[in-house]
Amino acid sequence: MVKLDMEAIRRLSLSEKLALVEEIWESISDDPTSVPVSEAQLAEARQRLVAHDTDPRTAIPWEEAEKRLRSKT
Repeated sequence: MVKLDMEAIRRLSLSEKLALVEEIWESISDDPTSVPVSEAQLAEARQRLVAHDTDPRTAIPWEEAEKRLRSKT
């Protein structure tokens, strides 16, 4: 593992820190199979898929979901 200069990271501006996090996440998400998924997460995803298949009318468009999420902050 590469040793990071944590003091240099602490001195970064917020936008620089966010850019660094974004770069790190992009490097991780290049291979989605490398991100572990717990059994609980799989069970939840399966439950939600069954619920959606049972009644697709309960789904909401992304724009509405995003609006709801943003209104909570």
